[in-house]
Amino acid sequence: MGVAHDIPHYEEVEPNPQRKRSVFVSRRRGSIARKYSVFTAVLLAYVNFVIIALDIHAGAFNMPKALAMVALSALIAGAIAKYTNRLLARPLQYLLDGITSVREGRLEPIRVSRTRDEIEFVAESFNAMIEDLAAYRNKLREYQESLEDLVQKRTRALEEASLRAQAASKAKSEFLANMSHELRTPLTGVLGMIDIVLDGHLDPSQREQLVTAKNCARSLLGLLNDLLDLSKIEAGKMSFEEIPFDFHVTVRETAAALRARANQKDVELRVRLGEGVPRMVSGDPLRWRQVLNNLLSNAIKFTGEGWVELRVSVTPPRSDLAGPPHLVVEVEDTGPGIPAEKLTLIFDEFTQADGSISRRYGGTGLGLAITRRLVEMMGGQVSVVSTVGKGSTFRVEVPCRPVSPWPGPQKAASRQERASAGNGARRPSKGKVLIVEDNTVNQRVFATILKREGYDVELASDGEQAIAALGRSAFSLVLMDIQMPGVDGLTATHRIRRNPAWASIPIVAVTAHSPATHRELCLREGMDGFLTKPVNRTALLSVVERYANGRGSAAPAPVSGNLAPCR
Repeated sequence: MGVAHDIPHYEEVEPNPQRKRSVFVSRRRGSIARKYSVFTAVLLAYVNFVIIALDIHAGAFNMPKALAMVALSALIAGAIAKYTNRLLARPLQYLLDGITSVREGRLEPIRVSRTRDEIEFVAESFNAMIEDLAAYRNKLREYQESLEDLVQKRTRALEEASLRAQAASKAKSEFLANMSHELRTPLTGVLGMIDIVLDGHLDPSQREQLVTAKNCARSLLGLLNDLLDLSKIEAGKMSFEEIPFDFHVTVRETAAALRARANQKDVELRVRLGEGVPRMVSGDPLRWRQVLNNLLSNAIKFTGEGWVELRVSVTPPRSDLAGPPHLVVEVEDTGPGIPAEKLTLIFDEFTQADGSISRRYGGTGLGLAITRRLVEMMGGQVSVVSTVGKGSTFRVEVPCRPVSPWPGPQKAASRQERASAGNGARRPSKGKVLIVEDNTVNQRVFATILKREGYDVELASDGEQAIAALGRSAFSLVLMDIQMPGVDGLTATHRIRRNPAWASIPIVAVTAHSPATHRELCLREGMDGFLTKPVNRTALLSVVERYANGRGSAAPAPVSGNLAPCR
């Protein structure tokens, strides 16, 4: 039974040297049969010695008798030794060899001596155990081989699934990029035409209807932007700029853009900038505007009466934590509030605190989800505290990276001074603009807006026509669509920049694609700025006035509205 306890631990490994040494030493000390034979010989010799001593003492010693008795004792001792070796020592040696073989990892049956006693039973049991161990090892080997095959199959399946997922993600990204362009282009025409009509003479009923149509188009554009942003974030393609910008201006302009919406609901919109908030910070102004706009829009939408307050402050760096101070943005409202059990859900995609909200207020539940993702990607965090019936307070905390001094305005001013000194006088603000756009609706929108402001306009439907127009006339600015049939905008810009006569003409890209994904292309080909579709009237006039007086006559301003300058 003691042998059985050691069997489960045998493996195909190098035998233990200490155990081999102990077996070798035991063999040097002698086997049981040898010890028993020696003991028998000594005992018989002692008996013969006693008998001979008694005969001598009695005076009856007989030499032939003594020799015969010694010879007989030797024969008896030899017979006992041989019998003992066959019945006891040899079976035990077989068993010992089997144990040593198992210890060394060889599961081979041992020889069994048919002694019909306990030793034969132990040997048979040992062989049965060897067979069980061999069968177990074979099953284990088969299981390992099947497991390896299964792992390989699962690995191949995972690789194939990963490739399919990557292909699906790429197809989705390409689809969204194409849909972005295809949807933004008609939206540009819709919003542009509505703005043109609203500038005319309309009766109150017509104006109200057009304003409603414009608001619906803007809601559709907001939904499109949210879906595209969420898709880019999930694909890991959301990029962030790290440029100096005026944070105070960003906060005030974002609030000013939403003030009219708040006034329509008789909601007071307040803005409070703390004394310690730095004016110039380093970061992505477009993403900051997006965060501020989402929080303020959300608060105004759900506030029926009362006020919405935007507070900005700076937390001083803590002594127990390394790192810069943090910008803290809080948006508090007097809306209906959010139940405590819903606070953890409002930052999830397509989730709102109440199922009836989408029917009462509209929206898809993407604004706060995108805000949380953007804040986390900027290294910050967003939280909310709310009381039902009293309102909510959203808090954003992001590491602050102040910039002092900021070289942008000084460099811009020096460039403008050099341009004025070279020309001797300030250039006129009006000029001739070449609009390169394949969509006829967008052509009409851009042309109508610019002509009303006193600009001369010429139209081109592709890059080839644009190059031909530049050969016929002098232009103050080129508005270049990127995606066009034939010669696209990037190719046309590259060919224009290769001509020294056109090297100083400002070229602004007009595209439905994201500025972040096309900025390097625009810089490499020599473009000066971006207008993203749908283009509103204010952004269009702003960029035209900036560049119409000559390339580089004004510094690119931080991102505002749909305008995104190349840097």
